[in-house]
Amino acid sequence: MNILFVCTANSVRSQMAEGLARVMRRFDGVMSAGTEPTTVNPLAVEAMREIGIDISAQRSKPLTPELLAWADVLITLCGDARDRCPLLPPGKRHLHWGIDDPAAVTGSRADRLDAFRRTRDTIRKRLDEESTSV
Repeated sequence: MNILFVCTANSVRSQMAEGLARVMRRFDGVMSAGTEPTTVNPLAVEAMREIGIDISAQRSKPLTPELLAWADVLITLCGDARDRCPLLPPGKRHLHWGIDDPAAVTGSRADRLDAFRRTRDTIRKRLDEESTSV
């Protein structure tokens, strides 16, 4: 089963989900993409590195028809991606996990990094809960 994680910028949530799902090794293929891709956020890289997962080589990618055709399950991680996601081909599943964007958090670097950690842990929990039903 191929899983595609999508958020707007493909810079934090979907990148973290891709890294976590790859390590879990419960899926045949794992990718991520964005409706408006930018670059991977350094705080996402740092938060993932803290748990031994290196996403520093991952790159933000656009959501394409080829990726949609490849995926068996598409998981959107924000409302914008859910609303802008094109209609999936028949036989594909779409799940939505609304997760707040830690990049929107303001404050000290420590406060922002804590938000990234919470996002990482939320995604890991969702993957643990739902990986058997996906």
